[in-house]
Amino acid sequence: MLRNYLKTAYRNLVRHKAFSMINIAGLALGLTTCLLIGLFVYDELQYDKFLPEGDRVYRIYNDMSAREAGSTVAPVPPMFGTTLEQEFPQVEQVARILMLQFDANNLVEVGEKRLYENGRTFTDPTFFEVFQLPFKYGSPEKALADPSSIVLSDKMAARVFGDKDPVGEKISVNKIPYIVRGVFYSNDRFHLPVNFIQPMEAAEIPAERMKKWSWQQFYTYVKLREGTDPQFVEAQFRDVVGKQIDPAQNRPYDYVPHFQPLHDVYLHSADFKYDQAIRGNITYVKALSIVAVFILLIACFNFVNLATAKSVQRAKEVGVRKAVGASRSQLVVQFIAETLLLTLISVIFAAALTSLLLPSLNAFTGKQMSFNIFTNPLLLLLLLFLTVVVGVLAGFYPALVLSGFQPVKVLKSAVMVDSRVGRIQWLRHGLIVVQFALSIFLIISAFVVFKQVTYLHSKDLGFNREQVMFFQMRGEQMFENYETFKNELKKVPGIKNVSIGYGFPGDATAGDGITTIKDGEQTNHSVTQLMVDYDYVNTLDVKLRAGRAFSKEFRTDADQAFMINETAVRELGFGTPEKALGQPLRWNIWNDVNPDSIKEGKIIGVVKDFHFKSLYERVEPTVLQIFPGAYWKVAVKMDAADVAGTIAQVKQVWSKFSPDYPIEYVFMDENFAKMYKAEDKLKTLLWIFTGIAIFVACLGLFGLAAYAAERRKKEIGIRKVLGAENATIVALLSKEFLALIIVAALIAFPLAWYAMSIWLQNFAYRIDIPVWVFFAAGITAALVAFLTVSYQALKAASMNPVANLRFD
Repeated sequence: MLRNYLKTAYRNLVRHKAFSMINIAGLALGLTTCLLIGLFVYDELQYDKFLPEGDRVYRIYNDMSAREAGSTVAPVPPMFGTTLEQEFPQVEQVARILMLQFDANNLVEVGEKRLYENGRTFTDPTFFEVFQLPFKYGSPEKALADPSSIVLSDKMAARVFGDKDPVGEKISVNKIPYIVRGVFYSNDRFHLPVNFIQPMEAAEIPAERMKKWSWQQFYTYVKLREGTDPQFVEAQFRDVVGKQIDPAQNRPYDYVPHFQPLHDVYLHSADFKYDQAIRGNITYVKALSIVAVFILLIACFNFVNLATAKSVQRAKEVGVRKAVGASRSQLVVQFIAETLLLTLISVIFAAALTSLLLPSLNAFTGKQMSFNIFTNPLLLLLLLFLTVVVGVLAGFYPALVLSGFQPVKVLKSAVMVDSRVGRIQWLRHGLIVVQFALSIFLIISAFVVFKQVTYLHSKDLGFNREQVMFFQMRGEQMFENYETFKNELKKVPGIKNVSIGYGFPGDATAGDGITTIKDGEQTNHSVTQLMVDYDYVNTLDVKLRAGRAFSKEFRTDADQAFMINETAVRELGFGTPEKALGQPLRWNIWNDVNPDSIKEGKIIGVVKDFHFKSLYERVEPTVLQIFPGAYWKVAVKMDAADVAGTIAQVKQVWSKFSPDYPIEYVFMDENFAKMYKAEDKLKTLLWIFTGIAIFVACLGLFGLAAYAAERRKKEIGIRKVLGAENATIVALLSKEFLALIIVAALIAFPLAWYAMSIWLQNFAYRIDIPVWVFFAAGITAALVAFLTVSYQALKAASMNPVANLRFD
């Protein structure tokens, strides 16, 4: 019996080649999209899952909403870790990681080999007990036991030492020697971009600073004992933290600690401040998953519509089979068998397309996903599961329709008249409405994402980022003689200005406190500190709102002057920029020798707000001041005439002051562009998937138009005999489909507006969704639908009416 079903299914697929090819193409495209998106989503969900006992590991972060609405900060004070380790028996291990720029390069030297490596990490010796990374060489026990120790990733070890075991070998980092104690296997699905790890002692942090409750500079992880309730420990820890008094404010600290499961860190930290971990975005994962479901549904609906359209031509076959004794259940099984065969062929094509396209997707996303059914039997099971589920879902309704034809009626007439049209026509039309509602939804989403991403790249940031070369100072000679180095750079033809500081746009900035004094009362405020020089404002073309910029003509500017931005004017309570001028400020100087030293000065200028971070974040209250002790980056403003020649001369000047370090530079506009890589990729993917969705939806519309033309052959013939033009026939067949598109648009518009409004809330600075987007999406869908239907309508209108009327 099964053999007979399959044989009949094969014959029908071969007999109706065009029908089969369209169905296979639609399903194959839909399934390929689902497989590719599924592989991406699966990979995103696997971060940190490889770590043993990772379900007992939690990251501590702070909710700063009491200070600033919606502010979540990843680094926490060093005393968090100390307290959890000493006072909570439920805690098995604690590991703190010093907040550094993981992407900052460090000069690594072994013998004659010199190269830059990023991913430097200072951490507690318990790191490998919390994160049980497997070792290639050496042992995690006591690998970080002394300050001279260093542990390398296997990739870094291969670059530096080749294939040999480097344990016990000497290695120099930024001219400081260390001993390799181990090599761990790196994993692309680890949220921490660690490349080489050193003990916290090597950072030489003063003991007094490690006792602070206010210095939020450590990513802190705890591993709880088995069976411990994390919410209970979290609540107890909050009580302990709530009793700590901020000496600057003489009240408890305004942050609330939270325990974040390790497996949530990668996807659920997109809005965390000062988080330098590798991060995904659960919103984008969910969005792509929904897109995959949309496209698969559209592809399945296609089959239903196309199968229904062909049912007219198979009416006699059903009648004959029933007349000779076939039961309805047998016919249902037969037609589902046909669907399963067609789906199996589609799955085979989809698997081949997935294997072909996956390398491109890997290159686009920077991942290393694999799709090999021979090495991964689970993939084969998944494909078989997809075949059965999609085949049954797509084929069940057409099987019921075809098997329900009455033999007396279908054998009596050569034309199958759908007497049940009132009962089943609504479903066919409903499927088209759903298909195009989903397509219009995707079109609107693609337009909105495109507009927002364009806005991100083009918005005026309040400074000029064009032609600004940007690099880190290196070597004692350069740091000690930075003014001379800067003056030498200024002599280079093609260089307009040079600034040296800490806190350039697109780079690391420091959050710290500033104290205002009003009526003798001191109030501490959280602000962003930019440590600048006298040329910072002019180099970046930051606009003044009131007062003046720093100037060497005023000696007190070096240690008794501050500048602030417009947001700081409001947040610090000064009223207007003009009223802020001359107001006193106090700052606890970054000084390890004397941590109680204070800088007192007055506000000399107010700059207009400028964006030094991504547009995900609002401009924060910002204080600019002269503080050479923090200088480490150089910004060089160039003339656009001869950039290559200017860079060559900058390299020459560099070699005079830092001959032992190769120069590494970026341009500031490129640095900002990197902030929106995820949005750029989402934009591209949405355009691709929207195009696929529309194409696949049109296949279904093509099928329904064919069905309508087939059902109304006699009517069309009569109208032609009575003198109807082709255009009239096209309009006759097209209007009901265009009406369906209008209904689809009315459904899609509010849903798309709601979904995209929620997505735009992720950005502090965003577009308003323009009305034209909805009209453009509706018109696009209607135009595509009209062209699709017109083909079938013209084909029907062009047929000889005599042939249609003789068909009985």
